Amino acid sequence: MSIRKSLLAGAVALATISALAPEVMAADEVTITVWSLDKPEQPAWNLAREFDEKEPGIKVEYRLIQFDDVVSEAMRAFSTGQAPDIIAIDNPEHALFASRGAFLDLTDLIAKSSVIKKENYFPGPLNSVTWDGKLFGVPKATNTIALYYNADMFKAKGLDPDKPPQTWAELVDAARKLNDPAKNVYGLAFSAKANEEGTFQFLPWAQMGGGSYEKINSEGAVKALETWKTVMDEKLASPDSLTRGQWDSTGTFNSGNAAMAISGPWELNRMSEEAKFDWRVALLPVPDAGAERSSAMGDFNWAIFSSSKHPEEAFKALEYFASQDDKMFAKYGQLPARSDITLPATGNEKKDAALKVFQEQLKYAKARGPHPQWPKISKAIQDAIQASLTGQMSPKDALDQAAEKISAILG
Repeated sequence: MSIRKSLLAGAVALATISALAPEVMAADEVTITVWSLDKPEQPAWNLAREFDEKEPGIKVEYRLIQFDDVVSEAMRAFSTGQAPDIIAIDNPEHALFASRGAFLDLTDLIAKSSVIKKENYFPGPLNSVTWDGKLFGVPKATNTIALYYNADMFKAKGLDPDKPPQTWAELVDAARKLNDPAKNVYGLAFSAKANEEGTFQFLPWAQMGGGSYEKINSEGAVKALETWKTVMDEKLASPDSLTRGQWDSTGTFNSGNAAMAISGPWELNRMSEEAKFDWRVALLPVPDAGAERSSAMGDFNWAIFSSSKHPEEAFKALEYFASQDDKMFAKYGQLPARSDITLPATGNEKKDAALKVFQEQLKYAKARGPHPQWPKISKAIQDAIQASLTGQMSPKDALDQAAEKISAILG
């Protein structure tokens, strides 16, 4: 899933990138099609255009599709023999297509490639393109979440801004000290919305507690939801946390109405331009000192449909796309899914410091699933979060119920 709000908009449109190329084409020219949510100011549109211009024997047609239509339209196109050659797919949806034979197995092609090397990718993004031990795609970009905090508020409340919360208990304690209803300031902002964003934010907590989507009612996962409930019950976070997405929730932090916020690198430009205070970023707190870290993982993957009549040319395009990963952040503000790329300095001290934290957090980011039935699994987790935080069920009962639903889904 791409958690960025900007991906939730856009109309279905068809654009032939190669219209910019010469009209006279070689008789043996190959045409490949690329589907993505990216608009002209985003990576896919530009990469497709650049590859089209670079390869005179390959014509590229690019189609812009809507976020809500990607899965249904892509699966329909595959079943009717009208699928594109290449698609950019939200990472938790990747296993659905790979498990049904819709995506081409790229394992051997990647093994022979001098450009795409699986050891260069962070574990989470690489896992998201893996199914049954084989590689069915290439990570396009990635993101994760960490803890933003207002250093000025820390100082005002007697907290050391150079020592942000390291554990869940420290996070709750800091939120209590920073909470200031008289000034309309909440201690913490996060999203517990009943959609994929809620799962995106909660699952890392469950994982750090020793749980997983297969063991969502583990003791540590229950403790995680109990911690969230404490935050909500004590009004350390806005009641709107149950209905707001990450962008709007973090907006309360950006405007000075929350002292801390859990969100991702998509906030950095807005924070740099609008925040009128000393903001910083720290790794997500863990249950106890020394506990295993985890974090969410978002953004899209590239895949080639197994029905492609031009798999070699399509893979050549993916190789070109991957060769431009080092420009992903500088040109488009997106984090490459690779650990071998050093991000260039932006000239903004706060932003550069934050980026180092997000790249460190990416080492622990985990894919949601991978599983073909991820939307159903995620829905069970979302329901548990809502039932618990609204007081309908205890955290344990809610997660026990979710575990039963997930067990039935997993068979």
